[in-house]
Amino acid sequence: MKKMLLATTSPGKRRELAEHLKDLPLEILTLCDYSEIAPCIEDGATFSENAEKKARYYHRCTGLLTLADDSGLQVEALNGAPGVQSARFAGEGATDADRIRKLLAMMRGVPPEHRSAQFVCALCAIDKDRQIFAAQAVCAGSITEAPRGHHGFGFDPIFEIAGLGQTMAEVSPPLKNLRGHRGQALLIGRAALRNYLDKFEGDTLK
Repeated sequence: MKKMLLATTSPGKRRELAEHLKDLPLEILTLCDYSEIAPCIEDGATFSENAEKKARYYHRCTGLLTLADDSGLQVEALNGAPGVQSARFAGEGATDADRIRKLLAMMRGVPPEHRSAQFVCALCAIDKDRQIFAAQAVCAGSITEAPRGHHGFGFDPIFEIAGLGQTMAEVSPPLKNLRGHRGQALLIGRAALRNYLDKFEGDTLK
């Protein structure tokens, strides 16, 4: 069975990605298994740039098939912020609750018609120094006035999914995986990954 490194320390991201990969012949590892590796500097201007940079960096460090995710929230009223800075939006060491409080404070007084937002996820898979796939997907919605729900992580409690009337933190994990940006991005790249693994298994058996 081939090992795959998910280039994240986030339990939430690991859980969501692993759910979509569970039927593939993969042994899933994360950066928690490689704590000695220095973090990748995420200085790309776009989600896709950061995803590719992380995938290539951690692949070079480990030699493993590596899947990297870069994702975040873009808010219309904030000119697309926090964007690629979503994880660092409230400063180093900030918690999800800190980031939510800061965003809601910035959105105070913004009317419903201007609270549109989208989650973006870019994925990149690298092995043997070549790209297996790259994909990007979005999930449209809006920013609520207060947190709702207890599932998920990050900005999920204040992001209402378009057409559902529920936040990412209110929907069930299976529905989030189906409608969410991360699941949609992996759905795009899944066929290429499956084909690559089939070829790998075939070469191994020769």
